[in-house]
Amino acid sequence: MTSTTPDITPGLEWVRQRGMGALAEKMGIEWVEFSIDRCVATMPVEGNTQPVGLLHGGAYVVLGESLGSMAANLHAGAGRLAVGIDINATHTRSATSGRVTGVCTPIHLGRSLTVHEIAVSDEQGRRCSTIRITNMIKDAPARA
Repeated sequence: MTSTTPDITPGLEWVRQRGMGALAEKMGIEWVEFSIDRCVATMPVEGNTQPVGLLHGGAYVVLGESLGSMAANLHAGAGRLAVGIDINATHTRSATSGRVTGVCTPIHLGRSLTVHEIAVSDEQGRRCSTIRITNMIKDAPARA
């Protein structure tokens, strides 16, 4: 009997080959799911906290930007590059332990702009932060 679920989706393979960048790696971000319609990644709270032990607000934003920018680049396609031009976050709960999960979904996928929403939840499924990112799509620079 053959499985109907592939071990690694083409999008997840693409993002793993491309890499996520030094900052995302230092923060412990791990990809779980990656496609045009939905991207999911997790990040540990430990090591990414502010002095009082709460997950740092900037850490939520790094997770959100990593998800949204990579999703925009997958949408952009070969020879094109998506770059962030606006990001905002509203933090509604504090994570203090375990891992948080970011789920990124597109709001708008255009030829020159993308907009994604990233909902970040704790291990109990409670939303901690909502991030919205806009990326501009342009031609990738020529490599020397």
